[in-house]
Amino acid sequence: MGYVKATDVLPQDLLDRIQNYIDGEYIYIPRKTENRKAWGEKTNTKAENLIRNMGIYSDYLNGVTVDELSEKYFLSPKSIQRIILTIQSEKK
Repeated sequence: MGYVKATDVLPQDLLDRIQNYIDGEYIYIPRKTENRKAWGEKTNTKAENLIRNMGIYSDYLNGVTVDELSEKYFLSPKSIQRIILTIQSEKK
């Protein structure tokens, strides 16, 4: 997210009205609901996590313990358990 100078994008009359409420301070204007992006939509993180999680589940089914998976994937045992339970519930 980058900053945009208000004087470059807003008409002067609107800028004057905004300055009546917040003069010289930072203001965050959220995206419109229809323009929001889902988490991981702009990067490959979501897909990469899915591949990793399927690898964790596959290893688990092949007998690798939660503690071993925790060390292999650098995640807490609780996170490994959550991933396994999530995939198991999705398969039902």
